[in-house]
Amino acid sequence: MSASGNNPDGGDITTLRFYQTAPHPCSYLSGRLATTVFMDPTQVLSTSLYSRLITAGFRRSGAHLYRPDCRHCNACISCRIRVRDFLMGKRFQRLWKRNADLQARRLDNLSDPVFFELYAHYINMRHRDGDMYPPSHEQFQSFLQAQTESTQFYGFYLGDRLVAVSVLDELDHALSAMYTYFDPDMDRRSLGSYVILWQIEKARRLHLPYVYLGYWIENCDKMRYKKDYQPLEVLVGERWLMLDPRVP
Repeated sequence: MSASGNNPDGGDITTLRFYQTAPHPCSYLSGRLATTVFMDPTQVLSTSLYSRLITAGFRRSGAHLYRPDCRHCNACISCRIRVRDFLMGKRFQRLWKRNADLQARRLDNLSDPVFFELYAHYINMRHRDGDMYPPSHEQFQSFLQAQTESTQFYGFYLGDRLVAVSVLDELDHALSAMYTYFDPDMDRRSLGSYVILWQIEKARRLHLPYVYLGYWIENCDKMRYKKDYQPLEVLVGERWLMLDPRVP
């Protein structure tokens, strides 16, 4: 797939080539087949171009940018938090205070074995039914250690103990939460939710209007949590619209 245009490195997506996969089992909705469109992996991914593509519904996985392109299903809906209007309710305020003793540290990379050990424990405990089980070093390297010029790594520590890792991309207008994993033995801290709150506050400090959370899938239990971060915008067709907070 391709189209005509000018200067893709500058953010024009019309000259890019995209490749569509054959139908494969859907990772989120049981019994369904999915197809995915990937950007040409030889294309240099500048921050400007990445910013344009994420606005058009793309998402990064490792070194690849992709977007669901299922013929008979549109359940995967790109979503983003509107940072300037986000207010912590009482639940999130309690969660924020509960984790006030954590320290976020910028990391150069995830090469230290401690980062894979936490990842493996997280996948083994939380995602034994998913595509990433069983965890492997090769998978960890290709999925999480791959980076663009926009990519940042953060570790969250309780004293000297690593309890969570966030991989995010800083774009022209947003932070994109590429992946977060955490210690599954610390349920009371709700570390996954805390890291999202931290990302929102980071975006606010950087004067970035959005935090992208990937895809919201109404009928997938593991994806429904994203609607808790209101106001949440969703991409419907080519328009970003507010998601009704009353959606169950």
